[in-house]
Amino acid sequence: MKVIRAKTAGFCFGVDRAVKLTYDLLGEGRRVATLGPLIHNPQVVEDLEQKGALTCDAVESVPDGYEVIIRSHGVPRDVYEKINTRGLAYHDATCPFVAKIHKLAAEAGKNGALLLVAGDANHPEVQGIVGHATGPVRVFANQEELQKLLPELLQQESIHVVAQTTFRVESWESCKAFLKKECTKAEIFDTICNATWARQQEAEDLSQKCDCMIVIGGHHSSNTQKLLQVAARHTKAINVETADELDPAWLAGAGTVGVTAGASTPSSIIEEVLNSMSEEIRDDMSFAEMLEASEAKPLYAGKIVKAKVISVSPTECVVGIDGSKHTGVVTLREMSHDPNAKMEDLVKVDDELDLVVVKTNDQEGVDTLSRVRFEAQKGMKDVAEAAENGTVMEGDVMEANKGGVVVNVKGVRVFVPRSQATLRRDEDYTKLVGQHVQLVITECAGRKIVGSINKVTAEANKAKREEFWANVEVGKKYTGVVKSLTSYGAFVDIGGVDGLCHISELSWSNIKHPSEVVNVGDEIEVYVKSYDPENQKVSLGYKKEEDNPWVKLENEVPIGTEFTAPVVSITKFGAFVRIMPGIDGLVHISEISNERVNKVSDVLKVGDEVRVKLINVDFERKRISLSMKACLDEGEDAE
Repeated sequence: MKVIRAKTAGFCFGVDRAVKLTYDLLGEGRRVATLGPLIHNPQVVEDLEQKGALTCDAVESVPDGYEVIIRSHGVPRDVYEKINTRGLAYHDATCPFVAKIHKLAAEAGKNGALLLVAGDANHPEVQGIVGHATGPVRVFANQEELQKLLPELLQQESIHVVAQTTFRVESWESCKAFLKKECTKAEIFDTICNATWARQQEAEDLSQKCDCMIVIGGHHSSNTQKLLQVAARHTKAINVETADELDPAWLAGAGTVGVTAGASTPSSIIEEVLNSMSEEIRDDMSFAEMLEASEAKPLYAGKIVKAKVISVSPTECVVGIDGSKHTGVVTLREMSHDPNAKMEDLVKVDDELDLVVVKTNDQEGVDTLSRVRFEAQKGMKDVAEAAENGTVMEGDVMEANKGGVVVNVKGVRVFVPRSQATLRRDEDYTKLVGQHVQLVITECAGRKIVGSINKVTAEANKAKREEFWANVEVGKKYTGVVKSLTSYGAFVDIGGVDGLCHISELSWSNIKHPSEVVNVGDEIEVYVKSYDPENQKVSLGYKKEEDNPWVKLENEVPIGTEFTAPVVSITKFGAFVRIMPGIDGLVHISEISNERVNKVSDVLKVGDEVRVKLINVDFERKRISLSMKACLDEGEDAE
């Protein structure tokens, strides 16, 4: 007896992800509860329960403190609301193909369309789809039930049609043909997942070559029963859940036996069944033959493919690969070099991508793909040529480490040593992260690709410096960037040349440190106060004459003006009062009160708001005399 095992037998992508997630959480010591049996396989469910997982039929049954796992079938929209209302943590393992149908169900209602669902109304996946609909819904299990709905359908203005992901492919095709003929207004969406299509197609082909088919999977598993139905059309087909159910008498006289398994069947059970058959196992149906049967093109690691985005989650996106019935997964790390990137900002459903195959998985029909590697492959040629020719390239600084920074140049990671990142040693090279820079490639050997930013910067600055010294003049204005701060001023880059803006030139007010006015990295407008070409020194001014408070005082504030202003300091001989920003006036001890004041601090303290009159200004010496007593005298005169 010859045994042929189907290549696509066993866990599909969605089931595998849900099972792995649950086992991982349990392994971390987390308390988890699944909403319904995680998969339609009693053996797996029992094993999970033995490891501590709870199977709950509703959110209300989940104990406090447990984390909820939403299985690959998905759930109605109101289940999420119930979870949030209870404040439970949850992990959404809804299959991406199912999630896509949920979105279509919601959009149908928004567009005023009737949602028509092909599937088993009692299946949890279909119940989840119906629960996401925002308008009228009808469910049909086969073409006969669809025909009964026709009178109602003909009265609808708009109809959207979807199918349960595990719906029998042959039945779906006949239903589509019926709708296209009898109800042309129906908009049909092909939502049967690629893995289901491949499994059913292979079961169809394999059953025609075998005297008997063994279909391994749960007796209540929808996709398993559909495989059984497909196989039974051509040969004797038997469904077993475990090896214990296998009766050797069934195989008596069979020359060739085919073995397949539903998407909820773990590989361990498949192997047990095969071993129990006690015969030489041969895969006479080659992978090439299977691909030919499914009209798919072979995939291999390193191949460049085109793909369309099926679903997007925070950590990955799922794509359908053009020319193949395979599904691909692109993780966030393989989508972008940016550690802060969000998948939903990078791609949207239905986006078409160029990708590289990283790893193939023939059994599940799910492949690992990468956009960053595609970009790197494409950009590597340009980087190598730039290294040889000294061409200046551009890229985005992605990250910084102790040794330097990493720049993404056309998808290629280029390392720039710390010494080659900035012109000044004291300059913070980590601030380059997120910036778009120019660089030259100094070394390109295999995976070791090194570049220099400051070689480009130095060359550009040289040209800028020559232009600056050729055109500089006193009073000329420049827009510069603050490069560093000292106790005595700020150094400002005004185009390849660093000029000093003394602390006294930063503000009309008295400041203790330049950081009170500017910060490193600030873009400010300055003007040249003086320059020394021989010693390459430039003095800059920042404060503007029109902002000079002494000019404003002279032009706008006559002697005799009264102010209500704060006391800013106390001395033995009086108190200083701030009548406007940058200008303090002295109230002499003799001008505080009509009564004798022996000690200023007995009468006034810093922060007091006082009424003063401007009695004298010495603009040359910048001294102002104020009087509180004069205001009191006026008040007394008024009385």
